[in-house]
Amino acid sequence: MKIQGQIVDINNRSIYSGEITVENGKITSIVAKEHHVKNYILPGFVDAHIHIESSMLVPSEFAKLAVLHGTVATISDPHEIANVLGKDGVYYMIENSKKVPLKFHFGAPSCVPATAFETAGAIIDSDDIKELMAHPDIFYLSEMMNYPGVLFDDPEVLKKIEWAKHYNKPVDGHAPGLRGEPINKYIAAGITTDHECFTFDEAQEKLSLGMKVLIREGSAAKNFEALIDLLPEHFENMMFCSDDKHPDDLIVSHINALCARAVAKGIDVFKILQVACVNPIHHYKMNVGLLQINDLADFIVVEDLIDFNVIQTYINGELVAENGKSFIENVSFETPNNFNTSKKNISDFTIEGKSTKIRVIEALEGQLITNEIHHEVLLSKGNILIDMSNDVLKMAVVNRYQNTKPAIAFIKNFGLKRGAIASSVAHDCHNIVVVGTSDEDICKAVNLIIENTGGICAVEGDKMKSLALPVAGIMSDKDGWETGKCYQEIDAMAKELGSQLKAPFMTLSFMALLVIPDLKLSDKGLFSGKSFSFVDLEV
Repeated sequence: MKIQGQIVDINNRSIYSGEITVENGKITSIVAKEHHVKNYILPGFVDAHIHIESSMLVPSEFAKLAVLHGTVATISDPHEIANVLGKDGVYYMIENSKKVPLKFHFGAPSCVPATAFETAGAIIDSDDIKELMAHPDIFYLSEMMNYPGVLFDDPEVLKKIEWAKHYNKPVDGHAPGLRGEPINKYIAAGITTDHECFTFDEAQEKLSLGMKVLIREGSAAKNFEALIDLLPEHFENMMFCSDDKHPDDLIVSHINALCARAVAKGIDVFKILQVACVNPIHHYKMNVGLLQINDLADFIVVEDLIDFNVIQTYINGELVAENGKSFIENVSFETPNNFNTSKKNISDFTIEGKSTKIRVIEALEGQLITNEIHHEVLLSKGNILIDMSNDVLKMAVVNRYQNTKPAIAFIKNFGLKRGAIASSVAHDCHNIVVVGTSDEDICKAVNLIIENTGGICAVEGDKMKSLALPVAGIMSDKDGWETGKCYQEIDAMAKELGSQLKAPFMTLSFMALLVIPDLKLSDKGLFSGKSFSFVDLEV
């Protein structure tokens, strides 16, 4: 097979008219040759940190959409399914991914559960990490979210890091806001990357200390604008990632969109492409070609180096996508799950109070971090009420692994005027999380998730829209387009109910993530990420 175009040589920072020859999945020659083809040939894009599960698709379905945008490989943390199914969940992702051409490179989840302050469906200890790190399809130790464990020399945490070092595999970081002496100790433990920087200064400090910093732009967390100005100087030590990408967004674009946005800012295209295509492959020792002779034939053809509209995607010399059509075929897959709670009663969502003020979670658009604010209490018959006039809504987290009383808190900035929204995609333990304007609708939404053994939904009285997620309670058993369309309809209903958030369900999914400061809610109670301890609802 011979392909002609304008060849983009990132290493030598040149573009020339040429022809590529592919035989048996590898590039056998690249020669300069005059022709009239104006399209550009370049290495495929790599998402340097993503949880495939957050697309609500199994890997084989994720691949169908990703290749449309020129993505040929991912660094994938199966942390989400591991919190539900343990090691079996990790192996499930690996086996399903092998059924399609896209090159998934999975890590061993380092923090399952992320903390002891929530209920997960499984535990992965240092012995499990030893087993996983020895596996040839595990490429790294996934994000070390338990940074207090690193800083205070927790023996179990340090054992996990040592097993990664033993097998000469990198360790990913997760340390939002960690600065000064603590970040020095964190890096000294052997942690090499961070995708959680949300300010320029934080990222600059971590880069100066030798860390690789990832510019993240997902469906909820959006740090591109905060960090992109670091790229021109630090392009050798940066990567692009999405972290979490919902199916409707994945239908539209992937890493290609970040390249286009960076070019629009006037940044050198070779530096951008090194970040998007080259750096992850070197850092993680990925089995991905870089458009060199004898490399695996993993490359893409784009219309131009401005918008990066993808015409063709090749993986191992196979044409897997062309002009918006994916050629990856459907594959069958099982639907393992872990869902063991019964339906709830409206009375389960009432909460008594006596104080004049309560702690309220303040959600922030485009961020995973939250603030703690204090709010005057509305009381009736000894119960704390939702304050619609101030957008202080009720939130609950329901343990999906056993029958326990729901944990109740209050949250601001979801903006709902009616109804409730709920999801069992709730990082990291994937219990059921719900926000609503009445106990009745909150209860209906939770029970709809339980009935579906996982999913997302929007509810207003008798009106309900839901997407069932029977694979571990976090992934669909349908194809990407059907899943994406259903998600769009539910997202639209959430906005019809009043939410002003760009991605209300993605934001909702992080409101139980205790390792991201400050105030969050687990199935066991209200939690402060700053003090790393439970706090009372009442002030």
